[in-house]
Amino acid sequence: MNIAAPTARVLLGLIFLAAGLSGFLLISNPPPAPPGLAGAFQDVFFRSRWVLFVDGVELIAGALLLANRYVALALALLAAVIANILVFHLTMAQSSLPVPLVVLALWTVLAWRFRSSFAPLLVAQAQPVRAPISNARAKQPLRVAA
Repeated sequence: MNIAAPTARVLLGLIFLAAGLSGFLLISNPPPAPPGLAGAFQDVFFRSRWVLFVDGVELIAGALLLANRYVALALALLAAVIANILVFHLTMAQSSLPVPLVVLALWTVLAWRFRSSFAPLLVAQAQPVRAPISNARAKQPLRVAA
């Protein structure tokens, strides 16, 4: 029995639910700023209230993962969040890089399990779905507004 994907789903859900909640709880009292550019980034992140948007996405995605509902949507939302977290740690806070790498590994395990959900996103020239015209609408005469 493969327990890697369900374990990764629950761990990611807990991580991002907690991270999302913490942003809402810390908005008026952000944690102490790290030195250098990372501190300046954190200052802008909290003072502009951008943290509310990011933590809202984290909270929703974490809840979806824990509820085991719309997992592919949660993974798509978290892909952008995790990419930003990685870039932040690669460019401004290299000492704490192992944590985002663990999160990325958990995301990868789960995304691999749901890879068929992402396959349509990787089509080079996707065609829009055309809604069929129902017979009832097709037989009605065209009305012109006066």
